[in-house]
Amino acid sequence: MNLSKTKYCCGVQCPKMLWLHKNNPDAFDQSTVKQSVYDTGNEVGNYAKSLFGEYEEVPYGNYPEMIATTDKMMADEVPNICEASFSFEGLFCRVDILRNLGDKNVEIYEVKSSTKLNDIYFHDISFQCYILDRLGYHVRRACLVNLDSSYVRHGELDLQKLFNFNDMTDSVMNSLNYVEKNIHRFDEYMKQENEPIDDIGYQCSTPYKCGFWAYCTRNLPRPNCFDIHRVQEKTKFKLYYKGLISFEDILTAKELDDKHKMPIEHEVKSLPPYIDKTAILHFLEGLNYPLYFLDFETFSPAVPIYDNSRPYDRLVFQYSLHYIQTKGGELRHKEFLASPDEDPRRKAAERLCEDIPSDSCVLAYNMVFEQGCIKNLAELYPDLRSRLMEIHDNIQDLMTIFKNREYYTAAMHGSYSIKYVLPALFPNDPDFDYKNLEGVQNGEDASQTFLRMAIMSESEREIHRKQLLQYCKLDTLAMVKIWQKLQEVVQQEF
Repeated sequence: MNLSKTKYCCGVQCPKMLWLHKNNPDAFDQSTVKQSVYDTGNEVGNYAKSLFGEYEEVPYGNYPEMIATTDKMMADEVPNICEASFSFEGLFCRVDILRNLGDKNVEIYEVKSSTKLNDIYFHDISFQCYILDRLGYHVRRACLVNLDSSYVRHGELDLQKLFNFNDMTDSVMNSLNYVEKNIHRFDEYMKQENEPIDDIGYQCSTPYKCGFWAYCTRNLPRPNCFDIHRVQEKTKFKLYYKGLISFEDILTAKELDDKHKMPIEHEVKSLPPYIDKTAILHFLEGLNYPLYFLDFETFSPAVPIYDNSRPYDRLVFQYSLHYIQTKGGELRHKEFLASPDEDPRRKAAERLCEDIPSDSCVLAYNMVFEQGCIKNLAELYPDLRSRLMEIHDNIQDLMTIFKNREYYTAAMHGSYSIKYVLPALFPNDPDFDYKNLEGVQNGEDASQTFLRMAIMSESEREIHRKQLLQYCKLDTLAMVKIWQKLQEVVQQEF
């Protein structure tokens, strides 16, 4: 059996996933694979390579070449080897960082871009230790290396503080028999000629979302219990195991309250929109002028690139503001987009204070995000704190109406995300279809685009700058249109 550490971990999560990868690879949903996740892992791994000083790296190629290169480096007593490659009876692994202590004594370090440890990481490093042990190496230390979320950059990166070192040696070496049993179990499992009939379960999304989910659930009714928004996974599986799978079945379920059953009932019975006009009017009367519609875009580099930032800090680099000065006044727009060549936070904070006058009413969609961004800026810049926190305290949440189901239509499919609400309120309107935007169509696109702009030419930057501005502007314009729609609804009903 040929088994890499990636495939081994795949089998630990779900052996059927391993079988399908081999026998029905076309059924795999490639959209579940996020290139940005791989890019982040590679970035963090590249920084970690220097943890122990100078190193030599085994170039990626075919397995025999990588193994031969590793053997030569070991024989030449290279002290630090990155991507050291080993094989034993069809099992293959690459070690992120291997310290060669001589006489077949080694230390191995598996690097992860996460700030938290996951059980699957333990299986990953255990598999590597199993191969090395069977090859006659003595693993003196097996360590999981991950980012320390408490590290704050000041000046040059301090790699020793950026990373946590989690010594797993004892538990890993005690697990080698378990690894061997798994290998034999997977070997027998893979001999099945017909597709295994294993049922779906928590393994389908833990620790990672499986790309075969759509395939394995292809015979379930549509929609089904797994299509319910804002319900915990364990609740969905409770319904599934009880046979309450279709939306018609779910209406009888005691596991869901009326709030969660409401969208299901609208879907099943094709009910007209539900509108709580009193609640909507109360919300609208709580707003005042000047009225500002605010949306931030942020990026979160795994390795902090600016002083006074931590791993995965949310860094504001852009915002859009639509605003109306007085009732019945003209709709106007302001925007900010930072240069990718410098820390964007100070300029974003200053501009925000300039662009939003004192005592203005600010609307956001999911205000927890915008308030969190502003609070971070306020903590970073004490001289702007008072002004920023005034903006923070004056924010109200347009999402509330839809989150509380005070306005609901079946076209929202149980979600109150603006990406669902907007097309539900303005169906077939191309001006509010994010898919019609060029280049940047969602927040992740925006973050990745801004990060890439640092290495773009000026002409490329200008193209992507326009795309970013267009995307963020649509977010606040969408909020304006939703607010106007709520006004129209209230006027019609009263």
